[in-house]
Amino acid sequence: MNVREVKRVYFAGIGGIGMSALARFFREQGAVVSGYDKTETDLTKQLVREGMAVHYSDDIELLDKDTNLVVYTPAIPKDHKELNWYLENNYPVYKRSDVLQWITQSMFAITVAGTHGKTTISTMIAYLLRETNYGCNAFLGGISVNYESNYWSSKNDTAVIEADEYDRSFLKLTPDIALLTAIDPDHLDIYGTAAVMEAAFIQYTKNIKAGGTLLVKYGLHRQNDLKGPLTVTYSLDNTAADVHALNIVQKDGGYIFDVEGANWKISNIELPVGGIHNVENAVAAIAVTELLGIDAESVKKALSGFNGVKRRFEYLVKTDRMVYIDDYAHHPEELAALIRSAKQLFPDRRCVVCFQPHLFSRTRDLATGFAESLDMADEVILLDIYPARELPMEGVTSQLIADLMKNPAHCILSKEGLLDYVNSKELNMFITAGAGDIDKLTGPIKTVLSNK
Repeated sequence: MNVREVKRVYFAGIGGIGMSALARFFREQGAVVSGYDKTETDLTKQLVREGMAVHYSDDIELLDKDTNLVVYTPAIPKDHKELNWYLENNYPVYKRSDVLQWITQSMFAITVAGTHGKTTISTMIAYLLRETNYGCNAFLGGISVNYESNYWSSKNDTAVIEADEYDRSFLKLTPDIALLTAIDPDHLDIYGTAAVMEAAFIQYTKNIKAGGTLLVKYGLHRQNDLKGPLTVTYSLDNTAADVHALNIVQKDGGYIFDVEGANWKISNIELPVGGIHNVENAVAAIAVTELLGIDAESVKKALSGFNGVKRRFEYLVKTDRMVYIDDYAHHPEELAALIRSAKQLFPDRRCVVCFQPHLFSRTRDLATGFAESLDMADEVILLDIYPARELPMEGVTSQLIADLMKNPAHCILSKEGLLDYVNSKELNMFITAGAGDIDKLTGPIKTVLSNK
């Protein structure tokens, strides 16, 4: 299907972070865009302000019966009345991943896959292409702090797409440059075993267009199986990688460093966001700009103004007395990177982490890893598991993680209990982490900590 010629499109699950980026794309093409979501959010309110019709009850009377295209997310339940009405009446109904597939077929596509870092890296790449006037169409899985959006467009037919491994949707994409950050076990409710998931990532690298490039983190498990037409490796500081950082120095909660490739080097790059893993993310993004031939000085200047992604090592309070960081981390490796970076940046502060586990199946499968990562903090607060699309599982609660922790300074609190805790304690570094609805507490927590 030619995405440029669609006149009317309906989205089942329009408020999702990936779905809303596509909705914005079609709206900018001049299409009439409407859709359903379960609850009103700040994002759906913004879509309405941008001219899209959004409703919140599953009602056949409210859907667009003149639409040319119906797009749905796998998170929509099987008994959804509106989606089933479209199916029964033979409308063209496609998954979000199908639309992204058409986009990768019609544009020069840069896709970012992996179990960690893909939102930040894809946002960094898209930001650098925009700020250096190279231009791109960005389809992101997070909100860029610089632009307050997960989508922007360009006359340049280049697309930067976050490639989601959930539901195997990333296997439909055909990139020109494919980035791969990590293949740690996750989404085992979909894949069953780590080996099956690894096979999916290997297949992702085989879908690169002829003459394309795989940019892959150096030293990944199964590295010898991860091959593109051209393969380039990157690393934080391993000089065996094709592209890596050197001379990393912390400064004001961010970093200054050099990046070196085979026949090039950029010195004294400034990155104003925290998290040592974000230096590695920047190495990957800079490697993409080199592959595209973008002027190094323009890239260096642009990166110094990068303000990050909402809920990705995001400073909500940062003063001499108090640092409050919020992060989307929902996998043990992400939690470890978050806590490690925070303690490196602020070694004299007591690191208190509040973590909301996401999904019963992920908690069950990765409980030991969560406990080991959280043990790195000085004190840990666990909230109840956020179920998302899942029903409760017997014996799987946050207590499962707590029982495996070696650090005795931990407790399980309700959301109300968390706010009472923040009110009553003297804190100098506080972190909230998780992919559920913990972000609804960040505003009240920020207010309390700012006033202190």
